[in-house]
Formats: sequence, C-alpha cells, structure tokens
Amino acid sequence: MRAHHTKEAIEQNLRDAGCDEKCICQFMEDMEEKREKEGLKLLQNHRRKLLDAMHREQKRIDCLDYLVYEMQKAKK
Repeated sequence: MRAHHTKEAIEQNLRDAGCDEKCICQFMEDMEEKREKEGLKLLQNHRRKLLDAMHREQKRIDCLDYLVYEMQKAKK
C-alpha cells in the first residue's frame, strides 16, 4: 500500500465501499502485518458480494421493465 494513503482515508474508502467494521479492522490488520494477499482476498470477496447484489437488483429491475413493457403494449 502506498505510504501517502492515510489510515483514515483507507478506512473511509472501505466504509464508502460498504465494508462493515469487522471487514475494515481485518483489512487494516492484514496491511499492518504485511499480509497483502489476505487483504486483497478480503477486498475481492467484498467486491464479489457487491456484484452479486447488483445482479440480483438488476434482475428485479428487468422484471419491472418487462411488466411495464407488457402493459404499454396492451394499451396499443
């Protein structure tokens, strides 16, 4: 991790990314103990969870879009 990133800035970035305090503490500990592989794995797992949630929400939007489309088509 680059030296110009302050601990506070990194923690805020993790909060902004939706990480909970447990995840943040674990990541910071991994970085302090020079366990970059573990820290990266933690970030990748969180990213995967966010992406999975986004895909679930996209499917819900697609369902609504289809219903709106069908309703508008029926009006014609």
